[in-house]
Amino acid sequence: MAVPHWTPADIPSLGGRTALITGANSGIGYRTAQVLAERGARILLAGRRPASLAEAARRLRADVPGAQLETVELDLGDLSAIRDAAAPLAATETLDLLINNAGVMDVPERRTTGDGLELTVGTNHFGHFALTAHLMPALARSTAARVVTVSAIAATWRSGDLDDLMSERHYRPMGAYAKSKRANVVFTQELARRLDGTAHRALVVHPGSAVTNLQRHTSSGRMGRLFVALAARTLMGTADGAAWPSLYAATHPEAVSGTFIGPAGRDQTSGTPKPVPLPARADSPDQGAWLWRESERLTGVPFPALQT
Repeated sequence: MAVPHWTPADIPSLGGRTALITGANSGIGYRTAQVLAERGARILLAGRRPASLAEAARRLRADVPGAQLETVELDLGDLSAIRDAAAPLAATETLDLLINNAGVMDVPERRTTGDGLELTVGTNHFGHFALTAHLMPALARSTAARVVTVSAIAATWRSGDLDDLMSERHYRPMGAYAKSKRANVVFTQELARRLDGTAHRALVVHPGSAVTNLQRHTSSGRMGRLFVALAARTLMGTADGAAWPSLYAATHPEAVSGTFIGPAGRDQTSGTPKPVPLPARADSPDQGAWLWRESERLTGVPFPALQT
């Protein structure tokens, strides 16, 4: 059956809604922010580097005259920084969209955050888990909040099994990335279960393939540069198209909580967004409950209930 064609032109007016987007200073995150701002949403650009955030805000104001936007300095690899950045928002904001977009990939050697978490999973999963938990009061003020977490096709890889979650026994750069992206999916499934019966939704997406800042480690050597050059000509799309699954999940009125959204094109590399199969066992309640407990334990952040 043909997938109904959808583009960002189908997004309705978002006036009066507020969206926080992590990693919004470049690539997929910036394009997501740009489109949501064009539709009238107020945008909170979140990122680690103040200078990059300021430049992104300047570009966004030039691209979308009259855009409502603010910047939020946020280091997802630092649990205390996440708490401090989220605290004023949790106290005062009404947050309608939280798009957990930022990430790191293919870190050459095993490194840890200041809190002792393996860097890739610590940033991509634990950082966003803690941020979402801290922002629950702001999300609860919305009549129908959505939490959209950006995973990757790597979530389906065998190396993404959550055994040895922090790669303490064996570290492989892309294996750690696959684990973090599988954790994004499992986290979203568990969050969707916990939101069942409320007006709020949790969705997870993968953007297909796009050449973005995530490839900065991959492209460091000769073979890495060759990979990126070939991929740019063949499988990989642009940040523009790669933002479509996030935009669809954030705005489509019929997007179902718990759904995994990806591109409809060949090998899910590009194309109009559609629901795609979950990685094996990613919807297991037992695995979801285990990851939730581990995430609360390792971050020290209890996850409050989000009520209607």
